[in-house]
Amino acid sequence: MRHYGIIGFPLLHSFSAKYFNEKFATEKIDAEYSLYPTKVDSLKLKVESLLDTLDGFNVTLPYKQAVIPFLDRLDETAQAIGAVNVVYKRVGYNTDCLGFIESIRPLLRAYDQKALVLGTGGASKAACYGLRKLGITPTLVSRNPKEGQLGYNDLTPEVMAAHTIIVNCTPLGMLPDVDSCPAIPYEHITARHLLFDCVYNPDQTLFLQKGKAQGATIQNGIGMLYGQAKEAWKIWNKE
Repeated sequence: MRHYGIIGFPLLHSFSAKYFNEKFATEKIDAEYSLYPTKVDSLKLKVESLLDTLDGFNVTLPYKQAVIPFLDRLDETAQAIGAVNVVYKRVGYNTDCLGFIESIRPLLRAYDQKALVLGTGGASKAACYGLRKLGITPTLVSRNPKEGQLGYNDLTPEVMAAHTIIVNCTPLGMLPDVDSCPAIPYEHITARHLLFDCVYNPDQTLFLQKGKAQGATIQNGIGMLYGQAKEAWKIWNKE
């Protein structure tokens, strides 16, 4: 039997476990996929254990950057992004970017040139990489902005108008915290805007609801999730 899994914290629900275990059953593959909720103080020991015992695993919040020191190397894409969501044979990969690109590409309009990316974690790194691949200039928005980034107080009407894509890469709005959302000025969102949320549960976060109420095009993260999972499966079975 082959063994796969996902490491993160918390793992209150897991698309990956359901997706892969159903895939194993449908394709009659002798394999199982398990959850490994891990607190930060035991991350090193857990990652080393998974590297020795699993055939491959996924990495989710909040460890997409923290796992990197425990791996032998990163592939070219993960190296460029600086975040990992798939591990195979002690090598880190990033398939989030491919899932993101394929999910957002059909929604793009000719005038989409600039994007605000909310958050600075692993998901935001993948989104920025994907946006650049699509010819769109991303700007990170953070509660504690560094040079070249914006704070939430910097989101003036002019900034909002110039950035017609807004990507939420924070966990705000994710089940069970469904009453929260990024603190952007939603009143300046228009029908020219596209709001993309990397969160997929619930289907329509408060971030997306507020955007929809302003006439914006909205998309949740389920397509991105399926896309990255399919790419992960290819990596685990490339030999």
